[in-house]
Amino acid sequence: MEKALPAIPAKRYFTIGEVSDLCGVKPYVLRYWEQEFTQLKPMKRRGNRRYYQHHEVLLIRRIRDLLYDQGFTISGARNQLSEGLPQAAAQNFRDEAEAAQALDAVDGDGPDIAAVPPHLPAPRHAVLHAQPLKAAEASLTLPVLAMEPLTSLDQIRAELLAIRVSLLS
Repeated sequence: MEKALPAIPAKRYFTIGEVSDLCGVKPYVLRYWEQEFTQLKPMKRRGNRRYYQHHEVLLIRRIRDLLYDQGFTISGARNQLSEGLPQAAAQNFRDEAEAAQALDAVDGDGPDIAAVPPHLPAPRHAVLHAQPLKAAEASLTLPVLAMEPLTSLDQIRAELLAIRVSLLS
């Protein structure tokens, strides 16, 4: 008889012990799966302590289902995950675009957490504001983004998100 897994709490990062409890898999199995499944890359901090994000917990649950419930071998599960990747990536693009549209609807006072649907990632540190293109940039089809001061990774993420939105629309 299959035991139902607990709901995943609304947190940004999970320790290996928390993921173990959420997914019904021992920590040593999670460490082994990191070696076998290239998609599984938890962030490592001090002392190689692992921190998993929400999408990685979902991936671990999918791997667990493939191996334990559906009876796939590790290589078979790896193939199943790589075949399912285009659909998952397309859904992620749609989710990111929906989050960006929700952020665009926010006025300049700051992000409105309630405007972003709960299944989408929480807004980052800045709100994107589309500006009119300058004369020299008139041939560009992408909006120029003005942002509050952020770290360089946040700036890159925001620019990539804007590109995704323009490609999907």
